Amino acid sequence: MSRPVSVAEGPYAPPVPVRELTVESADGARLHVEVHGPEGAPAVVLTHGWTCSTAFWAAQIRALAVDHRVVAYDQRGHGRSPAAAVCSTDGLADDLEAVLKATLAPGEKAVIAGHSMGGMTVMAAARPAFREHAAAVLLCSTGASRLVAESTVLPLRAGRLRTWLTGRLLGSRAPLGPVTAAARAILKYATMGPRSAPEMVEACARIVHACPRTVRHAWSQVLSLLDLGHGIRELTVPAAVVVGTADRLTPPVHARSLAEALPNCVGVTELPGLGHMTPIEAPELVTGKIRELVTTYTQIKEGA
Repeated sequence: MSRPVSVAEGPYAPPVPVRELTVESADGARLHVEVHGPEGAPAVVLTHGWTCSTAFWAAQIRALAVDHRVVAYDQRGHGRSPAAAVCSTDGLADDLEAVLKATLAPGEKAVIAGHSMGGMTVMAAARPAFREHAAAVLLCSTGASRLVAESTVLPLRAGRLRTWLTGRLLGSRAPLGPVTAAARAILKYATMGPRSAPEMVEACARIVHACPRTVRHAWSQVLSLLDLGHGIRELTVPAAVVVGTADRLTPPVHARSLAEALPNCVGVTELPGLGHMTPIEAPELVTGKIRELVTTYTQIKEGA
């Protein structure tokens, strides 16, 4: 699978990794993995959301790789990871577990940041093998259940009609087509805050439009039935939550519910006027949150 056509310059242009590898998950799914930054530095693992790719984390990778070892990977079917036969939250959890095992030393701890479906991946992966490597987590613009019912993409009163129409819209099999002015406007309305800069919208549009429609549809069906209540209760490591107040896909109600349910929530940050794409809309803030978690919850062994 060829690399998605991302923006070529600026803060959202994907950096060149130090190392690339292919990791095999429990069911044989093959995952494209990138490693950035110096060996021996504190480790950060980034997992992206629905219809995105490693390119989504370009700003965080560029900033953190100066003094962190940053691991980013394409979720199954996204970016340069081939589509797999299984689309499930268990599959996502297996994938993250396989990436951690392949890129971290036994017992090595990392801060793990997940955006949207990536945050759901983190919640689904709350198992012993995950806890071996997780020092703390950052959950960006994500939720654990009722994603379609709580979405405000359609400006209608909450209820059965809005839920049904939203499910049809988000689960559409229709191709997104080329990135045009109209496509950028639609994506900005649905996924970003009203003050998002044009370069942010362009970067997001290129990433999202590169996702195959069959993959987009398959994962929309998984997300529509999502219920990760058990995973939240098992996610005992320190967890910080970030959400935009103008997020239409995972509105702040999800972040507040996570804060109440997480065993060790260390803070919720609501970003006024920002939408769903927080790592791109607020790159410095998200990067800063990751740095704070690294500083607070990881320790570098002497001589490392």
